[in-house]
Amino acid sequence: MLSGCGSLTSEDETVGWSAQRLYGEAKDAMASRDWAKAIKHLEKLEARYPYGRYAQQAQLEVAFCQWKDGERASAIAAADRFIKLYPNHPNVDYAWYLKGLINFNDLQGVLAWLTTPDMSDRDPKASREGFLAFKEVVMRFPESRYAPDAGARMRYLVNALANNEVHVARYYMKRGAYVAAANRAQYAIEHYPQAPAVEEAMVLLMRAYDALGMNDLRDSAERVLLKNFPNSSFLKAGGGRKKAAWWRLWDPDW
Repeated sequence: MLSGCGSLTSEDETVGWSAQRLYGEAKDAMASRDWAKAIKHLEKLEARYPYGRYAQQAQLEVAFCQWKDGERASAIAAADRFIKLYPNHPNVDYAWYLKGLINFNDLQGVLAWLTTPDMSDRDPKASREGFLAFKEVVMRFPESRYAPDAGARMRYLVNALANNEVHVARYYMKRGAYVAAANRAQYAIEHYPQAPAVEEAMVLLMRAYDALGMNDLRDSAERVLLKNFPNSSFLKAGGGRKKAAWWRLWDPDW
């Protein structure tokens, strides 16, 4: 009798629930921010009614709930699965947007330089993936309700990624790794030409070339800087590279 009572208490209460009820209970759990309960109901809905009208929407809801529940990798996998299975679904724009949001809010890659000065091992992969997901929304679904916000977040990520490259270049400069510094500065200039951080990237490129004795490349970088940033704050001291005063004012350690 005792074992029989135990089996009854462990019985799944959702047995026999319709797809509509499972979805409704999941939405109630989401409203209460009980993400784990919502995920449980949505996954049962997908398993029991894979071809019903709620199943596809349940996949998107699962991705959202997993993100909110801190399961970032699972959330991205769920969004990717929806995109792969239903590339022409009316809500596929949201799947791309959600994927962008999940990566956008993973700030470890973008803001890691705030917690440690060592930038050599930092790769803002999440930021790049977020940018590509938002770009998909803007380019493929320009009329989407999510397109304006996706575009704004793209602009933010471009600046953040450019800043990351500049921070890495500065780190290498301070440690005498001039080739690595030049490469990172050049990458920022080529890939994020509209970002404000490009101005400093040009200065770092000049400094790296100068330290390497590559005078022609240094002078070429200086001409580009003067042409594109004639009022640069790095040039306020006047005199340009030959007097080098503006380098010392910009970085006293130089």
